[in-house]
Amino acid sequence: MDIQQMEFNRNEDHLKLLVSTMKQRLAVIEQGGGKKALEKVRQRGKLTPRERIAKLIDTNSTFTELGAFTAYDMYAEHGGCPAGGTVAGLGYVSGRLCMIVANDMTVKAGAWFPLTGKKNLRMQEIAMENRLPVIYLVDSAGVYLPMQDEIFPDKEHFGRIFRNNAKMSAMGITQIAAVMGSCVAGGAYLPIMSDEVLMVEGNGSIFLAGPYLVKAAIGEDIDAETLGGAVTHTEISGIADYKFKSDEECIERIRHIVSRIGKPASAGFDRIAPVAPEKSNDEIYGLIPADSSKSYDVREVIQRIVDGSVFEEYKEDYGKTILCGYARIEGWAVGIVANQRKMVKTKKGEMQMGGVIYNDSADKAARFIMNCNQKKIPLVFLQDVTGFMVGSRSEHAGIIKDGAKLVNAVSNSVVPKITVIIGNSYGAGNYAMCGKAYDPRFIFAWPNAKIAVMGGEQAAKTLLQIQVASLKARGEEISQEAEEKLLKEITDRYNSQTTPYYAAARLWVDEIIDPRKTRETIARCLEAADFAPVEEAFRTGVIQV
Repeated sequence: MDIQQMEFNRNEDHLKLLVSTMKQRLAVIEQGGGKKALEKVRQRGKLTPRERIAKLIDTNSTFTELGAFTAYDMYAEHGGCPAGGTVAGLGYVSGRLCMIVANDMTVKAGAWFPLTGKKNLRMQEIAMENRLPVIYLVDSAGVYLPMQDEIFPDKEHFGRIFRNNAKMSAMGITQIAAVMGSCVAGGAYLPIMSDEVLMVEGNGSIFLAGPYLVKAAIGEDIDAETLGGAVTHTEISGIADYKFKSDEECIERIRHIVSRIGKPASAGFDRIAPVAPEKSNDEIYGLIPADSSKSYDVREVIQRIVDGSVFEEYKEDYGKTILCGYARIEGWAVGIVANQRKMVKTKKGEMQMGGVIYNDSADKAARFIMNCNQKKIPLVFLQDVTGFMVGSRSEHAGIIKDGAKLVNAVSNSVVPKITVIIGNSYGAGNYAMCGKAYDPRFIFAWPNAKIAVMGGEQAAKTLLQIQVASLKARGEEISQEAEEKLLKEITDRYNSQTTPYYAAARLWVDEIIDPRKTRETIARCLEAADFAPVEEAFRTGVIQV
């Protein structure tokens, strides 16, 4: 076995292990609040949120889950909040791609934690950007009161959900709410602000205040079903449109309603019959070095994602640390902007470090993004970037100006942008390559991704220097052994904050995905994006040239 094959095998084993770890963690998340909570749900004749979604989507279709790692490893003092207490994502219902949002009643009775609110807002944002019908499967006890100050009043908090309900309605986006469990207090507005409301008898309930609060507030004794059950709201208040005996009956009616929604508009993005990549998708694991500082040719990754493994490069011999070019993914025409991680040589014979954005690379990428906007071609960003080139030579050449040009083009792009972090995502490179702050329609990470202001080793040494200098300023000495211990503590703490799980928990990325599913994930996102016509013209404003 040659050295190259041995390296490939090491890389493959490393990434396979990371994927295996990801799947194990997902399996735990999918248990929601645990076996006891799941058993309690079934005793009440209810389906779990994942079972509801499985019955809702079309047979033999797939559910593209988003935000599964929301709140991962967070809220431990409150018992945790798997998937942010909500199961959500994209699925086909009666042949129509929909955004599906299901409360997980096994997690604190479906109560809303701060990140539950942020996740639901993100799902609504995706629905609005892509003009997707929204199906809410409601089963929630409302705001998690011990953390009410972090979920109640701000712009990205609970109340914004209902504002978005109203905005989506005005945009003509269909919203269907199926109340299959509790729907309490402020949360009661969500179904009522939807187009149609369905309720399940015996389990579904809608009221601003439950029986206990009603008793405390006005002294009235009343049970939940009489106060706000399915019969009450379909026969007396008129709030709900339909009532059903079971979750299954309710779900079948949702499918029937969706089947009658009018044909959606189209952005008109170009698509032809898809062609499988010529290079095997299974080889993708072996291409990315286990050591994230090592180089590789990102063309090899691209060729395992795109149709026929055909990638038509733009300005191939210029700005070589960013590759730009045209391709197709499942038939969809796309423009790809990818960081090149191998060392490259310029025409002047100079070597440029892979993963670093140089002046010429920034200039090329900005121009390419403009071209894609001119042609209405969606953009796919493949991030593995350590930042912009520093030093006097780059500064004198105007690296800030060229970087600003690229950031300007990314910021003002009107075609859909889909970002996949396949390696490092550091500093301003994260911004320039369409990180979360730059409104990608969707953003994903591979299990090996690292997201931070700079690499762990650099950051730790910088922080160590600051702490040591502070100690010395106070007249304190630090031994070499103590300094090494402090460096390790800082490095470990910093590295724990750069993982894709840390990012996904806080919704900096929409999901962590298996690298082998990159092609199908991007294709599903392009399908969603094609429902929203591009209505704005591309303008960049002031750019220093």
